[in-house]
Amino acid sequence: MDVSDKVVEIITREQHLEPGTVTIDSTFDQLGIDSLDGVNILFALEEEFKIDIPDSVAHNMKSVRQVVDSLTRVIEGKDISDLVILAKSGAPARIN
Repeated sequence: MDVSDKVVEIITREQHLEPGTVTIDSTFDQLGIDSLDGVNILFALEEEFKIDIPDSVAHNMKSVRQVVDSLTRVIEGKDISDLVILAKSGAPARIN
C-alpha cells in the first residue's frame, strides 16, 4: 500500500466516512474536517508512519494531496523547510 492509499484509509477511518468518500483530490473543507479532526488525523498519521510532522506544516495542510505530498517528503528524508516557511508566512503551499 502506498502513502496516498494509507492516508486516504486513515482519514476515512478517523472521520468515520464511507469508503470511497475520500480521494486524493478531496479538501478538508469538503470532508468536514475541522482543526480538532485534523489533530486526530495528524496523530494517527504520525503513529502509522512512525514520524513527526512539524505543527507549522500540519496546520497548513488543507487537502488530502497536501498531506500525501508532505508525508512523502518527510518519509523520504527530503527537506521540508520550504513548507515550514510557507506555513509560518501564512502563504498557501505550492505542491509540485
